[in-house]
Amino acid sequence: MKKKIVFMIINMNVGGTEKALLNMIAEIPKDKYEITILMLEKYGGFLNSIPEEVHLEYVEGYKQIKELLNKPPKAMALKLLRKGNILKSLTLSIVHLTSKLTKNRAIFYNYLLRNIPDFKNEYDVAVAYAGPMDFISYFVIHKIKAKKKIQWIHFDVTKIGFDKGFAAKLYDRFDNIYVVSEEAKKKLISQVPTIKEKTDVLLNIVSPNEIHSKSQKGKGFIDQFNGLRILTVGRLAAEKGQDLAIQVLNRLIKKGHKVKWYCLGEGSYRKEYENLIAAHNLEKEFILLGSDPNPYTYMDQCDIYVQPSRYEGYCITLLEAKFLKKPIVTTDVNGAREQILDGENGLIVDINENEIFNGVDKLIIDNNLRVKFKQNLSKQPYISTREINKFLDVI
Repeated sequence: MKKKIVFMIINMNVGGTEKALLNMIAEIPKDKYEITILMLEKYGGFLNSIPEEVHLEYVEGYKQIKELLNKPPKAMALKLLRKGNILKSLTLSIVHLTSKLTKNRAIFYNYLLRNIPDFKNEYDVAVAYAGPMDFISYFVIHKIKAKKKIQWIHFDVTKIGFDKGFAAKLYDRFDNIYVVSEEAKKKLISQVPTIKEKTDVLLNIVSPNEIHSKSQKGKGFIDQFNGLRILTVGRLAAEKGQDLAIQVLNRLIKKGHKVKWYCLGEGSYRKEYENLIAAHNLEKEFILLGSDPNPYTYMDQCDIYVQPSRYEGYCITLLEAKFLKKPIVTTDVNGAREQILDGENGLIVDINENEIFNGVDKLIIDNNLRVKFKQNLSKQPYISTREINKFLDVI
């Protein structure tokens, strides 16, 4: 009989966490495991990328509580009051205040989930995959029946809003906790030391066969530019550092380099970045390509890949660029030194405009260095089998 695994996430937006999940599912033996993806909402550019044998489920009633979950309770209470829902406004205010005074967020989540039934199916393993997200972790613990429960951490918990007190209580109820890099693991344990014994590293994986196959199928760059193409992949957000990239390109152009910088991804900072691009008159040199579930053609065609992030858990786009043997410049975020040997197969720089500029400028000028990085990247081992087995052995 197949073992049943459910992975819970927010949605299937085009992002690193969702891509890492799809890569993992592709490597799990279909004859031994039955996979379900449970989403809070039916949304995202990766929906069509989910294998047909994977079951899809959605949280019943999430639409009714989404706003209460994601917006400040005080603002929501005031909104309810303005609509004439006095009792609901008062109840929400009391619940929020009680939760805050007792430092027990479970009170608030219990209130939100009061009308949402326990998930109907039972599993061998339930995974709170989109971590750290308190609501999903709470849902997996309290609303899903499973023999074993696993928490997955994809981000640097010191760089985001992280309630370590609540996490300590919640994570204590998981059987295993996986973190996507050694650095991120150390930072998690520094915040929640009580989970040290059950916490381990399980790296994100990619599928080289899929990357190489898809790199030949996408549309790629459509302009006729004959200079060096620089590429960055990631949602348009402050933590991904595209604003730093814009400033760096401005300096590269002023220095006389014949380059264009392309950003693949979408996000809430698009308008801000468009204004910054316009302020430097870089509309023809810094191109926001939008979102594409297949970034590999662009990666294959670019000359240099740059990851200017301010923080990461374990950047999966670096893995993808490595498999396509691209010369890489990355900021010194979590996981970078677990993927790149500085000066041997890429450059790792400090997280600031000057250091990113120096790194990219160095690669542009030194073609021999770019060739060296490509040659060394050809020797990189494929680690997916080890990581998948590490996960399956625990089940």
